[in-house]
Amino acid sequence: MLVGVDVGGTFTDAVLLDAAGEVYSAKVATTPQDQALGVLEAVGAVLAGAGATASSVERFAHGMTVATNALLEGSYARTALIATAGFTDVIELGRQARASLYRLCAAAPQPLVEAELRFGARERCGPNGPLLALSDRHARGLVRAVAAAEPRAVAVSLLHSYAYPQHEQALAGLLRERLGAQAHVSLSSELVGTFREYERTATTVLDAALSPVVGSYLRRLAQECRARGLREPQIMQSSGGLTSIERAAEHAAVTVLSGPAGGVTGAGLLASLAGVPDVLCLDMGGTSCDACVISQGAAGETAERAIAGRPLALPALDIETVGAGGGSIGWRDAGGALRVGPQSAGAVPGPACYGRGGERPTVTDANLLLGRLPADGLLAGGVRLDREAAERAVAGLARELGLAIGECAAGIVRVAEAEMLRALRRITVERGVDPRRFTLMAFGGAGPLHCCALAQELGIAEIICPGAAGVLCALGLAAGSPRRDVARTVMLRGATLTDQRIAEARDELLGRARLELGARESRARTVYELRYRGQSFELPVETDSSDPGLVREAFARLHEERYGYRDDGAEVELVTIRASVWEAAPRARLHRLGAAGGRLLGPTTYALAQATVWVAEGWAGTVDEWGNVRLRRVAGDLIERPMSRSDATAGT
Repeated sequence: MLVGVDVGGTFTDAVLLDAAGEVYSAKVATTPQDQALGVLEAVGAVLAGAGATASSVERFAHGMTVATNALLEGSYARTALIATAGFTDVIELGRQARASLYRLCAAAPQPLVEAELRFGARERCGPNGPLLALSDRHARGLVRAVAAAEPRAVAVSLLHSYAYPQHEQALAGLLRERLGAQAHVSLSSELVGTFREYERTATTVLDAALSPVVGSYLRRLAQECRARGLREPQIMQSSGGLTSIERAAEHAAVTVLSGPAGGVTGAGLLASLAGVPDVLCLDMGGTSCDACVISQGAAGETAERAIAGRPLALPALDIETVGAGGGSIGWRDAGGALRVGPQSAGAVPGPACYGRGGERPTVTDANLLLGRLPADGLLAGGVRLDREAAERAVAGLARELGLAIGECAAGIVRVAEAEMLRALRRITVERGVDPRRFTLMAFGGAGPLHCCALAQELGIAEIICPGAAGVLCALGLAAGSPRRDVARTVMLRGATLTDQRIAEARDELLGRARLELGARESRARTVYELRYRGQSFELPVETDSSDPGLVREAFARLHEERYGYRDDGAEVELVTIRASVWEAAPRARLHRLGAAGGRLLGPTTYALAQATVWVAEGWAGTVDEWGNVRLRRVAGDLIERPMSRSDATAGT
């Protein structure tokens, strides 16, 4: 049996997948004061629902928001930074880019390390080797000064340590000897392994600041699991693969996008079963909405992104997030305009219609008043909706705006959908990707309520709402596999860009990834990041070949596709090599449900186990053999695009 638990802003979801492919799910209220309480309650509920015991669970996977919440709330550990002398302020200097192009008063986030906690090490390495050795005497004095500041975490990021890590390793040994368990130590050479001083240092600082908080939570959760006879959970990384609880506790930065990554994994699994290789994912929960592209069965990835305005130079699924969820609050701004989010009612008190004391209008309240949710129904998690409470909440905002209650509810929904549309366009249209060739897969507790309007705006003709839409992140966690990623900047060009040099660097990284994973991998992946000499940024090329000619040609094709031209006369630089390996996961099978019933014709609602689908006017479809609702745009009574063979046999 495989168990996955995902912690969201409003609900904590659990899924149990048994050997026969049966899916059992449970949904409980998230416990913000201690997420472990909700996690264990959800596990207990799903085990009881399946008639299973803790000892029968083969793998327990967990997606969490502890790292993200700590970063957003500022509840991270007191952290010191050791950098090469003269470079201690790199985390404050950052890049030339302004936080906002037209708001000159807008500032970037304050550094996580205060100026008095930044320490300079007298050492220097260049791109071609050490220039000034780190003396043992100086290193010991530096460590004494750091210890006197009493930090809970220390980040060490020295110049060019991605190529020459010896000085960082020496400092780490002295720090661990002096501080012991009193402080966590993060090294940029272990965590990041690539160039770009600011991004590497900022990522290492973020990792150091979050690891004591995340580590405390995970170790407490592991202890509670052992007490209940349950396996220790494996943790979902931002890259979409699982890692051990020990590594997640030591390097919290790899878990910042833990929860959304589970949803993309689940979407990929169901898209494969449905025979749909190109999917545009829309994951709308209680607090936020995440969008991601799956093209030819593979989810987009990136190694450069920002979290709360701070760079994260680690592999992550390429997910766009906006503050538009079912619990997002509608409000009137200073100019009199209707706004929605990013403030959320969260799990406590939640939307007004949940009857838990919420008084402010949310997207869920608006959907209830518009008839998209059953007024007398029972939602997942045991929530019975209170229409009168929703009316009172929306009425207050309606009076401020001078609107009728129904107009205000419709406005809340339209504004929220505009935010979601912005995320979907960012990952498609703004990158030269035509969204019309994709199928929109809407999931999360609220995603299926808005899918038709969003697909209409993007010109998408087909929608899939998974039968497990409300718990798809947890399903993706249960079906996930362990993964390890390593990277190193190599800077090869001209005479050094040879088959032998590429193969040596690639094989060394793959060997290191396999060793760190500690298991025989079932799949490996190599990505080369290349650029024309003189350019500032690289493009990633995935290939197993080490032939320089083939690598250059693949880069030139991608450059032409992305920017509209190629320059075959320019010198190409191989900047960074990234290697990833996956362990074979337990086989995740889903039970075919068979034909599920008649044709859906909008406007109507369709109740899934953990979510509600709103089928808008102009849309029609069926429920397929996996329990997914599959919708098509219609013209009159005609389907605009022919249904696939599986659609035609799915219970019309």
